[in-house]
Formats: sequence, C-alpha cells, structure tokens
Amino acid sequence: MNVGRVVVALLIFTGLLGSAITGAAFYSHILYLGLILLIGAWIWVQIVAHSLRLTRKGDFARSSVGDIFKERFEVLNNSRLPGLWVELYNEMPLPTAAGSRLLTHLRAREKQSYVARTWLTWRGAFPLGPTTLLVSDPLGLFRVKRKFPAEKTLVILPLVYPITSFLSPPGLLPGGHVIRRKAMDVTPHAAGIREYIPGDPMKRIHWPTSVRRGQLMVKEFELDPQSEVWLFLDAQKEAQAHKPFEMPEIPIEKLLFSRRPKLALPPSTLEYSISITASLAHYFIAQKRAVGLVTRDIAYTMISAERSERQENKILETLAYLEGKGDLSIAALVGAQLKQFPQGSSVILVTPTVSPDLLVAADDLKRRNLRPVVILLAAESFGGAQGTDMLVRQLMEQRVPVCLVYCDTDIGQTLSTFSSNNILQDVTPWQRPTLSHLT
Repeated sequence: MNVGRVVVALLIFTGLLGSAITGAAFYSHILYLGLILLIGAWIWVQIVAHSLRLTRKGDFARSSVGDIFKERFEVLNNSRLPGLWVELYNEMPLPTAAGSRLLTHLRAREKQSYVARTWLTWRGAFPLGPTTLLVSDPLGLFRVKRKFPAEKTLVILPLVYPITSFLSPPGLLPGGHVIRRKAMDVTPHAAGIREYIPGDPMKRIHWPTSVRRGQLMVKEFELDPQSEVWLFLDAQKEAQAHKPFEMPEIPIEKLLFSRRPKLALPPSTLEYSISITASLAHYFIAQKRAVGLVTRDIAYTMISAERSERQENKILETLAYLEGKGDLSIAALVGAQLKQFPQGSSVILVTPTVSPDLLVAADDLKRRNLRPVVILLAAESFGGAQGTDMLVRQLMEQRVPVCLVYCDTDIGQTLSTFSSNNILQDVTPWQRPTLSHLT
C-alpha cells in the first residue's frame, strides 16, 4: 500500500468532512494542504518526466551468437527538480536483454549512466528498444510513462562452429594447379604484368612497377583451378521440425567471473541448418574458395559465389534473418538454379527433408556434372517425421556423400570428422546417441 496516497487521501477526506460538519478553519487548512500536495505532486512528476533525456550507445551494430553485448545507458535530468524515483525498462525483444534498472536519486541537471551486458543467445535482427521510463513523484501519488522508440538495430549473426577439416568438394576445373588462360576478373593467381590499355580497371594497376618504368602497368591473372562451392539451405516450412525448448537463465555475474557456459542450439532443424551453413561458409572462405548461397524463405535469395571476408559477412547476415517460412522444396530450389552453375562446381545441400525429392535433386546435379554433397538432418531426432534412414540408403546407392546430423550433437565435430573414407555399413538408428558420418 502506498503510504503517500493514504496520507493525502486522509487529509482531503478529513478536511472535507470537518469543513462540512463544523465549518472550522482548521479543517479547511487540512483540505488545502491535501490539495496542495496532490497538485504539487502532479506538477512535479510532469516536469521531471518531460525533462528526461535517454541515450543508448552499443559497442557495435553486429555481433554473433555467444558474444557479450555491452550497451551504455545514459539518463539526463534537464529539469530543476530531482527525479527521486525513475524506473528504466529495456523492452528490446531479445529474450535475454539486460539493462532495466531503478534510479532512486537523479538530481537536477544530473546525468547518470551505467553499462548493461547481455549474453546473445538468439540470432536475428533486434531493435535496441523501445525503452520506457516510469517516473514517480516523491509521495508516489502519480506515475508518468515516457517511451523512447528504438533508433538502432542489433544484428546477431548465427553461431559458427569451428571446422578443422571437411570432405573436400571434388569440383576442380581441369588444368592442374593453375589454368594457363587469362582471366578478366581478379583471381588469387597472378600471371604477370603488361602495359596499360585504355579501358583497364584502375584496381588492376601495379603502382610500384608503374613508378619504376615511368608508365602505367597492369596485373594479369589466370583462372582459379578451384571450382565454386554453392550452399543450398532448405528453409521449406513443411520440412522443418523442432522440440520444445526454453533457454536457461544465467546471471550475468556468472558470465563475467567464471567460465562461460557452453551455448546449445535450440532443438530445431532450422537453427541447426543455419549454423551448419554458416560454419561451412566460414570454413571454405578461410580456404580461399569462392562460396555462394541459395535459399528460399519469405523471399528467394541467391548470393553469387565470391571469396572474401565481405562475402562471409553477407552470407551470415542473410542467414541471421531466415525464418523458415519457405514454400519451395529442396528439389525445386536446385532446379531453379541448375543451369546457372559452371560445370564442375560443388553443391552442398543442407536439408532436414525426408521426401524422395532430395534424390531427384541429387540426380539432376550429377547429370549436369555438378558434385553434390548432402548434409542431412535426422528429422526424427528433432521430433519430426521418419524416413531419414531410407533416404540415406538411397543416396548411398547413388554414390552421393551424406553427412547425417542428429539433435544435440556437436556440429563442429560432426562436420570435421566427415570424410570420404567413412563408409556406412549399417544405418545407425536415430535414437542412438553416437554420431554417424555417411558417404
């Protein structure tokens, strides 16, 4: 019970009753005192609430799952009256968002700031806000709410697992270590220099040689002998499966003063597929391979194959926004891009499907001299439909390399130990806790 409200209510009630019965000036004074406190408290809280200014400053606009996000909150009181009770609520939609706090004495013209640390456990794009300030007067009679909309967005990239090795995609263009044919594009294989010809791009000018010779000289490149690696992520809504999951609450103090607990992915085929795709993209780009991405969520996405840190960031940011609401099967996804790939390219299909359409997609890729590799999530282990075992056997009959991933397994270890030397003799039931690596 609010003591201030009780006191003011008693003053007003006693003043009214006494004035009505006796008409004594004493009761009028009590009534006036109660009204003055009531009106004064309302004016106080209105002035303070509308004089508050809020600033939120994050360390960065992009981060990754598993990182600690630090954000500074600054509250400035521009009025001549102190804010004796100011509650700040961080309404950022991230489940683990920190930053809500109570400020009990914000003096006139004073700025108070503090740092909030949030353990990022979910991928996606999250606005830094809205933020609500709840201001109360000294007697607690009134509470005024000020809401500040979000001005920036934090993009949380998917969790990337370290992969030490992976089945080397067999797609190699003919020609040995270097293809002795000039390339119009910049590749990692420099062939020499020549004189500048009008129309040559400025980025190909070799400035040290140009200075020595007194004329512009440009670099020539040869074709890359390694083929492109294309990652196909199956985001079809009907193919996904998941089990109930609730992220455990971990006090931020435990993250600061002890070893950070191991972060587990939600038991969802979509989340596992996204982390697998992100991990493979990171691995192959680190190997200087050109990597592209094809997926169909709410919109169709095709990122052309390139090799650079910028390309990796582009792929990871695309994966951060996926919602698993696609309407194309993996076979339809492959068919839409089948004619766009150069022969010899490697295609990695990441899917939880149990549909025979996957066999059609793999066969179509092989017919066009493309090299498919399948990362198949065991849907049964995620609470989904059965049929993974049969699909694996049929893919093996087509001599398509298959890596089977179960729920609650270490993705990094599973992908790192997957190689062409692992031959499946008998399909392991999905209930078995050990991993199976199939070729």
